[in-house]
Amino acid sequence: MADPNSSSGETLLFLTDEQLRQGAEAMFFAYRGFTADPDRILAGLSYGRAHHRALHFIHAAPGTTVNNLLNTLGVTKQSLNRVLRTMIDDGLVESKVGRNDRRERHLHLTEEGNALERQLSDAQRARMRAAYKQAGPEAVAGFRKVLESMMDPEMRRQYQRLREGRS
Repeated sequence: MADPNSSSGETLLFLTDEQLRQGAEAMFFAYRGFTADPDRILAGLSYGRAHHRALHFIHAAPGTTVNNLLNTLGVTKQSLNRVLRTMIDDGLVESKVGRNDRRERHLHLTEEGNALERQLSDAQRARMRAAYKQAGPEAVAGFRKVLESMMDPEMRRQYQRLREGRS
């Protein structure tokens, strides 16, 4: 039997509370690293992470509705409206009236919005690419599995729909 205090993958079912705490702390610090480069770019524009998340998901699903974006981000309508209003005013996002339902607003990135989204994503992809390369393919597959397992069922469905939309 494997040593439960080992750091190998064989002992994952025997993690102690302290090992789980260390994993949570690693996630917090990794998230800080993951957001550091985009945060610096956004700060120069007086934007924050909410703007980045909106740009990311509008780019991932062009034409998404405001309601879909609300569900994906899990924020209040008031909060999202503030973010969208600044990005629309700054020429990064276009809001188009729905063809079938005129109450719907479909969101698209402008050329400027796509350029900013690409700059932000390139910074994160570079960090992820380096980490994935260092960790290796088995670790990457395991990491993805852990992340997906941490998602609530509805979040996992949204994630799967987003992935399927890119295929």
